[in-house]
Amino acid sequence: MKPFQINIVNALVLIGMGLWAYLSAEDKSSTALIPVGFGLLFLLATPLFRKDNKVVAHIVVLLTFLLLFALAMPLKGRITAGDQIGIFRVATMMVVSLIALIIYIKSFIDARKARNNN
Repeated sequence: MKPFQINIVNALVLIGMGLWAYLSAEDKSSTALIPVGFGLLFLLATPLFRKDNKVVAHIVVLLTFLLLFALAMPLKGRITAGDQIGIFRVATMMVVSLIALIIYIKSFIDARKARNNN
């Protein structure tokens, strides 16, 4: 999978899971919309990412990395509350973001190798 493709998948997962969390909560917390914001940023960055804009690619990687750490607290909270659906939502966002991060880093390594071979 190409980096821009996993970026779209990650964005859609973040938006979908974030909206699900927000809309299904009894007491609506705006923090549930943080993944939605990240997802929208990732979607907006996709056209530039697709054109191999290195600055945008590095920003997306950094934001994805930060998001992984930011999702740790909600995961801990859902585990403490025993909220199985909440655990599923947060864990799904984390796993997809981790896969995206791995694909991004692999593409950076491949690009460097290709550049060094020329």
